[in-house]
Amino acid sequence: MNSLATASHSGFSPLRLADRPLVWQVAAVVLGTLFLALSSYVEVPMVPVPMTMQTFAVAMVGALYGWRLGGITITAWLIEGAIGLPVLSGGAAGAIHFVGPTAGYLFAFPFAGALVGWLAERGWNGQRPVLAFVAALAGNAACLALGGAWLAVMIGAEQAFIHGVAPFLVGAVLKSVLGAAALAGLQRVVKR
Repeated sequence: MNSLATASHSGFSPLRLADRPLVWQVAAVVLGTLFLALSSYVEVPMVPVPMTMQTFAVAMVGALYGWRLGGITITAWLIEGAIGLPVLSGGAAGAIHFVGPTAGYLFAFPFAGALVGWLAERGWNGQRPVLAFVAALAGNAACLALGGAWLAVMIGAEQAFIHGVAPFLVGAVLKSVLGAAALAGLQRVVKR
């Protein structure tokens, strides 16, 4: 039995999308991109990068969908944004966002979601809330590291850390706590 099948049968995901027919998985991608888009509208304006609930949504999609379908869903959402749908931060759209100050964060999202999904498949999920928190925090850290690295190329390492990483550290922890609590609550509901 392959590791994905083993993971799906061990209950890593309360949604069990790996066990569902293709039509369910396609519907999950559509709903996931909608969830990601809605999370983009919850923002605190900051310069040069706004704080949004996107990293929360990215971690949740990864944890609930698994690394493969989560990565596909997040990539689909980014493609929607690149082709002009208003699904990025604050309703932004267009390919220009994939070369500006937010590009590193945007390109980090599929990797972060896949990382959280990969960890969830290995038991870092709602059944173990502390590990779910660490998984979400790792996803947030990946976003900040890759986004900060891209920003450093544009404005220098010190300014990138000051403006593109440090202000988001507390938010990353809080969103990771919220994500772990949501996964643990969902796991309890599904067990009933």
